[in-house]
Amino acid sequence: KPFARSLLWLLGFIFWGSAAALASGGVVVILMYKNYGYLFPESFLSLPGWLAVAAALILLPTGVLAILISVKSSRYQQGALMYLILVLLCLETSSAILARFYTVQCASEMQSTISYLVYQYNGTHSQSPGSRVVDLVQRKLQCCGIQNYTDWLKATAASWNLHAKESRVPESCCKEEYSHCTGDLGHLEQLFQEGCLKKLEDWLHFVMLYVFWCCTMIGVLELLAGISNGILVKYQPLLDFSFL
Repeated sequence: KPFARSLLWLLGFIFWGSAAALASGGVVVILMYKNYGYLFPESFLSLPGWLAVAAALILLPTGVLAILISVKSSRYQQGALMYLILVLLCLETSSAILARFYTVQCASEMQSTISYLVYQYNGTHSQSPGSRVVDLVQRKLQCCGIQNYTDWLKATAASWNLHAKESRVPESCCKEEYSHCTGDLGHLEQLFQEGCLKKLEDWLHFVMLYVFWCCTMIGVLELLAGISNGILVKYQPLLDFSFL
């Protein structure tokens, strides 16, 4: 019983830190979908992020209850803790499964979508959503093209309103320190040369793996909290209703 109390007290504080870690992972997933959602038109990529954020918010009162129960047990608090742990396990299991699923699904979708957008690109200052996404990806990830910058040589020059003899990439391929860069392939030192596809896949894999392991580890801790709470419930005497 003393060990169960001590463990529950410690887990209460760990839940607060875990809530911050889980919320940060969920927010990153949501922002990634907000920025690059055009690359995943048929997926609900943000869903595991929202589930993780919801679980993080519920973790806060769960931690408070765990600490309170470790100090002074109460049947009502113990019951509420069990219900919260059950809800958390459902949310985190769903988030972890979706994170693993979308890691595989989105990787296959991404290659075909980004290839299509590159070949439909019509200029750095275009108002087309697809062209804006391409520029955003190249600037944020500091990359150029699909596999590398040479992919732009295969794109249709006419769609950029360029002369056939001109060899150029979008200005979003330019490094920030070169303010006068226009994407001229004659000055490769001014351009990012690594492709965007691998960087996107690596970033997606990292974020989803982070959410997956966060949910898994926190789920294990919640099971320990549930077991500790169950031990305390066993030693907590039932309320006496004989006066009724």
